[in-house]
Amino acid sequence: MHVEAAVIASRGATPTVTRVELDAPREDEVRVRMVASGVCHTDAIIRDQVYPTPLPAVLGHEGAGVVEFVGSAVTRVGVGDHVLLSANSCGHCTPCLSGSPAYCADLFARNFGGRRPDGSTSFTDDHGQTVSSHFFGQSSFASYANVAERSLVKVDPDVDLTLVAPLGCGIQTGAGAVLNELRPALGSTFAVFGAGAVGAGAIMAAVIAGCSRIVAVDINDSRLTLVRELGATDVINSKSEDVTARLDAITGGAGLNFALDTTGRPQVLRTAADALGTRGAVALVGASLPGTEVSFEIGESLNKGWSFRTIIQGSSVPQVFIPQLIGLWQQGRFPFDKIIRHYELSDIATAFADSEHGRTVKPVLVF
Repeated sequence: MHVEAAVIASRGATPTVTRVELDAPREDEVRVRMVASGVCHTDAIIRDQVYPTPLPAVLGHEGAGVVEFVGSAVTRVGVGDHVLLSANSCGHCTPCLSGSPAYCADLFARNFGGRRPDGSTSFTDDHGQTVSSHFFGQSSFASYANVAERSLVKVDPDVDLTLVAPLGCGIQTGAGAVLNELRPALGSTFAVFGAGAVGAGAIMAAVIAGCSRIVAVDINDSRLTLVRELGATDVINSKSEDVTARLDAITGGAGLNFALDTTGRPQVLRTAADALGTRGAVALVGASLPGTEVSFEIGESLNKGWSFRTIIQGSSVPQVFIPQLIGLWQQGRFPFDKIIRHYELSDIATAFADSEHGRTVKPVLVF
């Protein structure tokens, strides 16, 4: 069938809305009529080929929509169900079987490979040329998509899909990094470096966890103003302020209990690690170019007994964690809707630009 989709044709290219052909769903897939899709920083880094997903491609990995066809092997959902879409995984490797699908042994191929496991793609252009599909098992920058069953999260039909769509990746990653991995004790001090959608998710989660000081570090004043509404107790503009001195003052010289770097920049991660107190922990969720390295000082660090970890997708099981986040939002305890701005699919280039320049924290395309 012919569908409307935003295609990124080449490295650095502006996404172009055009017509593509969508093939028939496989037995382990469902066809979803897309209602909305978040625009995430990960879409931009694929456009720029930080990770080598084959182009041209239909990206998008924070989709939400309604199931219109169900493959014969699918058991999780039925026709008419409302679904939110998240990352894909194989379901049978050791990490998947032990409840850690974010660390699936086939993670890269199933989320960034641009192909099904059998090597096929679901999209072709008007000339019959292959267009990469199944980005995170979905490729949700399209009016319809064939979605892998393990990417599906069933949600109640009374939930506004245009609001919850971005829970599929960025916000989930930030919130999960705090609640699933760092797990700060009541009264902890916490700082997030980067106040975009991931950082905002982390801040809201730190509020839920009961952190006493929640610090946001960013270079964009409008973002810093917004995250105060989400629960940040302190904000630091790293362009105009001495981050190390401010964090030292905020913690009374004791250092941070927890820090989260969403930027993937070595100098930022080093600053976060240096700001830790005794037995503190810093985590990284930001993506970097392959081969990027960071150095840590050994002597003083050894005496602190601090820890460092990397986190994928908030270490969440989307089918469990996303409904929990929706429940918290319905209770008024996770107000992620404050960071969302809606765009038409035809305005996807503007949505990308607004996100990259800090004019919008979380763009959401509405179909």
